[in-house]
Amino acid sequence: MIVLGLILVLIAAAAIYLVAMEPDTTYTVFGYTFEPSHLEMFLVGAATAGVLLLGLSMIGSGSRRSVLHRRRLREARVQTNDRVAKLEDEKRALERKLHDNDDVAATETRTVPRQAPHPDDHLVAGPRSDER
Repeated sequence: MIVLGLILVLIAAAAIYLVAMEPDTTYTVFGYTFEPSHLEMFLVGAATAGVLLLGLSMIGSGSRRSVLHRRRLREARVQTNDRVAKLEDEKRALERKLHDNDDVAATETRTVPRQAPHPDDHLVAGPRSDER
């Protein structure tokens, strides 16, 4: 949109330059000669001013749109970076917690006392070796 606005502004500027540099009211454009009347000159000038204003308007709206787009991208990047930082903090906290639990588990040795064999307890393959 900005490029189209620039093209319209350049066209209007070229028309203004053409009128300003010609001393008489005869204009030659692309090999064609024009001799407009006062009313035609007014209408061409009004059309040129309209094209110039339209081009400036397009440049302005395109610039605003670009600024909004860049602002949204910047906000999205900031939010993403915040989420990543939060996840990394949670990961570090979980790793510390896991490391602390491993240290506690290593210092605590739990032993389960062995139960005495029950007299009715027999293996299918035969009696226990300590019962013989």
